[in-house]
Amino acid sequence: MAKKLFLLDGMALVYRAHFAFGNRPIMTSKGVNTSALYGFTQTLLDIIKSQQPTHIAVAFDTDAPTQRHVDFPEYKAQREDMPEDLSAALPHVRRMLEAFNIPVIICDGFEADDIIGTLVRRAEKGDFISYMVTPDKDFGQLVSDKIFIYKPSRMGEGIEVLGVPEVLAKWGIERVEQVIDVLALWGDTSDNIPGVPGIGEKTAAKLVTQFGSVENLLARTSELKGKLKENLEAHREMALLSKRLATIICDVPCPIGLEELQLRERDDETIKQLFVEFEFNSLGRRLYGEEFKAGRGFEKPSVNATEETAEFALTSDSDEVEETTDAAQSPPPAAANYPTIKDTSHEYHLLTTKTERAKLIGKLNALKSFCFDTETTDLDVKKARLVGIAFSFTAHAGYYVAMPRDAEGVETVLEEFRAVLEDERIEKVGHNLKYDVSVLKWHGVTVRGKLFDTMIAHSLIEPDLRHGMDYLSEVYLNYTPVPITQLIGDEKGEQINMADVAPELVAEYAAEDADVTWQLREKLEPLLKEKGQEKVFYEIEAPLIPVLVDMEFEGVRVDAIALAEFATQLAKEMSDHEATIYVLAGTKFNLNSPKQLGQILFDVLKLPAPKKTKTGQYATNEQTLLSLASEHEVVKRLLDYRGATKLKSTYADALPTSIWEKTGRVHTTYNQMVTATGRLNSQNPNLQNIPIRTEQGKEIRKAFVPRNVEHVLLSADYSQIELRIIAALSNEQGMLEAFRQNVDIHTATAAKVYDVMLPLVTPEMRRKAKMVNFGIAYGISAFGLAQRLGIPRKEAAAIIEQYFAQYPGIANYMRVTIEFAQKHGYVETVTGRRRYLRDIRSANATVRGAAERNAINAPIQGTAADMIKIAMVNIHRALLERNLKTRMLLQVHDELVFDVYRDEEAEVRPLIEEKMKTAIPLAAPIEVEIGSGVSWLEAH
Repeated sequence: MAKKLFLLDGMALVYRAHFAFGNRPIMTSKGVNTSALYGFTQTLLDIIKSQQPTHIAVAFDTDAPTQRHVDFPEYKAQREDMPEDLSAALPHVRRMLEAFNIPVIICDGFEADDIIGTLVRRAEKGDFISYMVTPDKDFGQLVSDKIFIYKPSRMGEGIEVLGVPEVLAKWGIERVEQVIDVLALWGDTSDNIPGVPGIGEKTAAKLVTQFGSVENLLARTSELKGKLKENLEAHREMALLSKRLATIICDVPCPIGLEELQLRERDDETIKQLFVEFEFNSLGRRLYGEEFKAGRGFEKPSVNATEETAEFALTSDSDEVEETTDAAQSPPPAAANYPTIKDTSHEYHLLTTKTERAKLIGKLNALKSFCFDTETTDLDVKKARLVGIAFSFTAHAGYYVAMPRDAEGVETVLEEFRAVLEDERIEKVGHNLKYDVSVLKWHGVTVRGKLFDTMIAHSLIEPDLRHGMDYLSEVYLNYTPVPITQLIGDEKGEQINMADVAPELVAEYAAEDADVTWQLREKLEPLLKEKGQEKVFYEIEAPLIPVLVDMEFEGVRVDAIALAEFATQLAKEMSDHEATIYVLAGTKFNLNSPKQLGQILFDVLKLPAPKKTKTGQYATNEQTLLSLASEHEVVKRLLDYRGATKLKSTYADALPTSIWEKTGRVHTTYNQMVTATGRLNSQNPNLQNIPIRTEQGKEIRKAFVPRNVEHVLLSADYSQIELRIIAALSNEQGMLEAFRQNVDIHTATAAKVYDVMLPLVTPEMRRKAKMVNFGIAYGISAFGLAQRLGIPRKEAAAIIEQYFAQYPGIANYMRVTIEFAQKHGYVETVTGRRRYLRDIRSANATVRGAAERNAINAPIQGTAADMIKIAMVNIHRALLERNLKTRMLLQVHDELVFDVYRDEEAEVRPLIEEKMKTAIPLAAPIEVEIGSGVSWLEAH
């Protein structure tokens, strides 16, 4: 039986892992970036488990120069400095490999590619099947019937194994060694191999296929014409040098023998210690079972940025405007021998009688503050049955009130606690309080009084770390709480319902939750002051909790019949588009198959082909199709087909299924602390992405209607709020004056940039100015502007240069903001909300540039987020104080939607406008556009 040898290209895989989590790095509680180590270890485990190698090793480069550097000093010279976090991770990668007992092979004067090439060629002579684990395309030259490229899974694509047929097809060549010839002509920007000017991948492959090799091509340049012939003859030596640089050396004097690479027994104790040190919870459970888990399984949802949800399948190469952290149930790091309930003195009481409850209520009534935590049967507050409530107001002490199993009994017990829970004088403490307050709201009790949420507090104190209660307990209290799996079982196995667990067991678990949360409050409160987050917490986030609870409880009415009719219409349009596409393409094919679509567009219809994806297929994403829309009618039809398909599946079909049968309304869930800028996030369903720009998209908003004929929907939308905030933060007088004079800001900008009078601004000028206005907040480059506007980069650069010349205040704001970030490590909104930027001083220009763009953008988007949150709190309070029937229903970006009682509209309109305009005083005038109607579309 053949032996399986896996050779890993260490540095390539470590780089890949680090940047896979670029927007959401995996951080430990001590602020250590473990993205590279986690991703690399995950890949290692996947290979060992799924591929079961008999032999394995990892090859690394060294700092010593190679012959390639001697022959061509510019070899790899363009590469930027390694990011500091990645450099710091490398010793830990070595430690992890040592713990797994996997050989690390290095050889001064040679690259990892050469080591791998040498070993696979040796193995090829024996009874080995070899796999080169790397994302590097150069390794195609080594593939044979016994040697394969193994590309680990990324972005959900699954692993990719390339043999001879795949390499030949990918490169368009006849022999795998011709990969070297293609690279010699085409060059390789990642290694700074120059190649021949004017020759791209396709031309290189065509020439190699025609002439067989670079040497043969150079000997027969007389058969060529024009610029191609000139370039090849002028750069003959460069082509030959490029071939030498691209050739992987296969005779490295590497003293290690293949049998020394046999998979050995791992050092489990050391691995466990490393997993604990770096808080690799999921990997620990994956290797050692659920006993490694120290966290909750079926508990209130919590907001965490954690390795628990960090899978390559979740990563993206796209630049997202709004970065988010993961909302997930996440355990804390593996237990590091912290004390538990078994060895900690505590007084937890189970209360089951009215007399016992009355004594507790008496104590609660005398307090200024107490912590409470609900135990339920479901994470969906609408469905959750209340099993019990835990209380704590003294460290290491708590009370658990067990609820009767029948609804009437629960109602009776809650009635006993109503007064204390609704007492405005008493502060309520909890972890993810919105869940607990919502559960009680659906059970008829409205929690009142100031709120202190430890999850939200920590998300302001340490926004980049995890915020789960168990995690915080270990970090701040050095204490590991009871895992819920002890009560209801493992998520992967058969779980029982919390209501079926013995009350005595639930009491210990629940009272401990309340106790730990109470203790966390004492630790976190002074940190809010230390980090300057008191205003954001006490004036924005904490008061917003009951606002969101009420909005979620109200829900919004959706016309299911109208959506069903629209779904039928969309289905017909999809069918029409499909038939037309088949006619235009000349054949039928699977419209939803990227591979088949790519073949039709670029092989059959001969449209200008884009770069291929990592899997070797043609790119057929929306951006690619948009760039080709003017090339052929079939592309326009495809875009229309996709648009109709998305509308139908995401909204027309899905929204009616989200209608809660007991209310007939759609109840979304808002998350306060998911986005890095502080903007609210909507889920289950997401109502913040309802399209508005297309005519078809507007039909979706048309289905959102008032609760009855006595109400209308009212939409209040901040007008160009981010641009007004930019003007105010930068004190750019030219822009401020345009807003004060109520001149269209994009027209005003175009007039300045193109140096024309306002009436002479053309629609095209305004379009370009609008793109710059909005793009500046996101650090748009000349390249990015050129792409979006479809103009030459030189013209885009000139527009940006003129923009800054006319608006010097904005250029100064950007410079000053970056300097502040570099000095302090963070930027702030007007209210003081901080965005920490770990990479702002990175030596790696790409990494630092991303941090600089976030530095510019965060105060703008964050201030807009704070503004609408403050407005929501003030409007909600005013509606309650005036005892009005009008209710706030939705928050969508810079817009608020209300169910307005018709008789109150005259009173409510100015109230909403005033509260929105005065939420945060700015130098720029704030404008709010308000409309009302019998649908969201009509109101907007």
